Amino acid sequence: MANISAKDVAELRKQTGIGMMECKKALVEAEGDFEAAIKILREKGELKAQSKIENRIAADGIVSIMKEGDLTAMIEVNSETDFVAKNESFQEFVKNLLKTILATKPENLEALMASQYVEGGMTVEDKVKEEIFKIGEKLSVRRFALVEGLTATYIHGAGSIGVIVKFDTDCGDKEGFAEFAKNIALQIGAYPTPYLTRNDVPASVIESEKAIIKTQLANDPKMANKPEKVLDGIVMGKLGKFYEANCLVDMAYVKEDDMTVAQYVAKTAKELGGKIEIASFCRFEKGEGIQKREDDFAAEIEKLTSGNK
Repeated sequence: MANISAKDVAELRKQTGIGMMECKKALVEAEGDFEAAIKILREKGELKAQSKIENRIAADGIVSIMKEGDLTAMIEVNSETDFVAKNESFQEFVKNLLKTILATKPENLEALMASQYVEGGMTVEDKVKEEIFKIGEKLSVRRFALVEGLTATYIHGAGSIGVIVKFDTDCGDKEGFAEFAKNIALQIGAYPTPYLTRNDVPASVIESEKAIIKTQLANDPKMANKPEKVLDGIVMGKLGKFYEANCLVDMAYVKEDDMTVAQYVAKTAKELGGKIEIASFCRFEKGEGIQKREDDFAAEIEKLTSGNK
């Protein structure tokens, strides 16, 4: 039987972040072989990770962004609590995921999970399982974006919202462009909108919106005797309001609401003496669309007072 020293256990704990007793047991089982002990811990971590996944909701976490040359990566990684999200080790893990994305350029989430993680000689999927084992919470790499070209970025707060906006321009190196680009990113962060321009709105969405407006008009007694032509004009007017609320370039510019974003872009392009176009944008909001579990408070109190676990 190998002689396992306290120094060996401490070193394994340093490498893995896993508890001292688990590290000692793994070293004993591996007869002092560090690589074998780490493999044992990973295998146990995988089992624990699978059990943690069941019936848990990870709706907290962070959105983070990293740029390298003309590539910009953004990722949302979810945890169960903000306590974990604020942990330096977790944040370093997220940064390394961004480095992995920039290095491997995966096409989708499945490809990212199969990619080689930048540290430790394992896949991203295995690293996630290891982190779950270490942290004791469910973690989820929910989504990522990788954009090539001239971009501006914005992170709100401690990573609750992230934005990447890409520009097609010949003004990128001109004084004043960086501030303009930052303002557009701030606009997207402050006012979520699903579409860039009216042309990006699917025909099915437009038809659905028209149907809703027409139903509203049909149920309004004041509209009962209006000519069809007048009603059509009202529909188009209300549709214009829909575009203003759902298309970035039609929205009121946040810093000067007497102009639209499109007018702000045109004004800046004229001032800088060149061409500026918002080519695309991507916005992640932490936990967006994830149904958070609402615990039954009364049941929880009863559980605590009764001594049940």
